[in-house]
Amino acid sequence: MWKYVILLVINIVIVLGYIIWNQTKRTKQTLSIVSKSIVMLLCPLAGPLFVFLGHVIYRCFFHDEVNLDDVIFKKDRVETYTHADEERGRTVVSMEEALAVTDKDNLRNLMLNVVRGDIRDSLASIALALNSEDSETSHYAASVLQDSLNDFRATVQKCYNEIKKGEENQLEYVLMLLDYMDQVLRQQVFTQMEQCSFVKRMDEVCEILYEIAPKKMTSHHYESICLRLLEIKEYDICKKWCERSVLGYPNTLSTYTCQLKLYFSNGDRKSFFRVLNALKQSNVVIDNETLELIRVFQE
Repeated sequence: MWKYVILLVINIVIVLGYIIWNQTKRTKQTLSIVSKSIVMLLCPLAGPLFVFLGHVIYRCFFHDEVNLDDVIFKKDRVETYTHADEERGRTVVSMEEALAVTDKDNLRNLMLNVVRGDIRDSLASIALALNSEDSETSHYAASVLQDSLNDFRATVQKCYNEIKKGEENQLEYVLMLLDYMDQVLRQQVFTQMEQCSFVKRMDEVCEILYEIAPKKMTSHHYESICLRLLEIKEYDICKKWCERSVLGYPNTLSTYTCQLKLYFSNGDRKSFFRVLNALKQSNVVIDNETLELIRVFQE
């Protein structure tokens, strides 16, 4: 009996040693290790011998090192070229043009194709279809638009309530709500009164973000709230965010463009040219859109 007990103890030590050895190797074959350990534990002497011989046979006859001499990891070896879909390009037009020239059948098919995807970026185009001469198209557009705006109202209210609770996930809801609101509000599909209400709600959420985590405020957040406030002519509040953008992102193009749009809108000519001269003397790269914007403003 004592010999059998010693054999069991030695077998258990071997199993533990096998597990520890595989843990030090950080191998990912967890299922294989567990199954082999169970076999060795249930079959003293025979189990470890079986696993050992299997490992030796594998190493001797089936394990070969991968030869990577002929493999070259270069991007130029895997470059692919996708040709333009010319047929699709000839048939794709803007929603505005399609509403002006498309017949009723094709217009209805167009509306169906639009609403099949994510329509949050197409709400402004769908709103144009409300004035369509085809009653069925306008009715369908009104139905889709109403459902989308109702979902927006409900989502904004739900996220806002979660933010006001001040729990651990407050920051997550704030960041999500800002991006979500800007995606819809920039299309200006609400009435003037409701648009103003939502923009002020967006300003309130931005204020919460600025208080709890100012470093999480990106240049895109500053630009978004500034542009939405300019659209409803809240110049004083917009100026506040422009000044904060200067402090947070002084060398960002959007910081300058927001100030230029603000001072142009409120007629502050002196401040406009001050910012314009500062932009010219800075190292900020000006894109074509900004150059066109400056040209229009100066005219």
